[in-house]
Amino acid sequence: MITSILVLIIDTVSSFFAGLLLLRFWMQAVRVRPPLAFGQFMFRLTDWLVMPLRRLLPGLGGFDWASLFGALLIALLSIALQLAARSAPFSAPSIILLAVLTMVHWMVYGLIGLLFIEVIFSWVNPHAPIAPMVRAMNEPLMRPLRRLLPAIGGVDLSPLVAFLLLRIVLFVADEVLLNLA
Repeated sequence: MITSILVLIIDTVSSFFAGLLLLRFWMQAVRVRPPLAFGQFMFRLTDWLVMPLRRLLPGLGGFDWASLFGALLIALLSIALQLAARSAPFSAPSIILLAVLTMVHWMVYGLIGLLFIEVIFSWVNPHAPIAPMVRAMNEPLMRPLRRLLPAIGGVDLSPLVAFLLLRIVLFVADEVLLNLA
C-alpha cells in the first residue's frame, strides 16, 4: 500500500510539471500568449529546468525544444522512480520507451483536456476572456477536421471526431506498451 501511495505521488507531481512544460512547448509552437497570471505561474514553475536546458537546446524552427526535452527528462525520472519504488527490474531501453509512451499519454490527455475546455466554453460562455486562447491552441488539430466535417445545422461535430482520434492514439500506445511488457 505504501508503494502504491508513493507511486501515486510520483506520478501526480511528474504529470503536473511535465504538463506545464508540454503546455509551454505547445503555446510557443502555436504562437499563443498565455494570460499574464497563468503565464507567470507557468514560467516560474518551469524556468528552473528550461533555462539551463536552453543553453544546450536553443529554440529552432519556432519550437521550444528545451521545454519538450525537459518534459522527457521528467518522464524518465518519473518512470525510473516508479520502477525503483516497485523494486521492478528495468533496463535503460525500457525506461526510455516507457518515458516516451508516458509523454504520448500526457500530450494526448492534454489535447483532450483543451478540447473539453473549448467545448464547455462554446456551450457556456464563448466570449470568455480565455476562450480565444484555448481555441487557438486547438486550431492545429481542429482545422483539418473542420475541413473534412463542416458544421451540420450549426452544430460542429469535429470535436467528437477529434476525441475519437485521440482515444485511438491512446489505445495504440497502450497496445504497444502491453505487447512490449
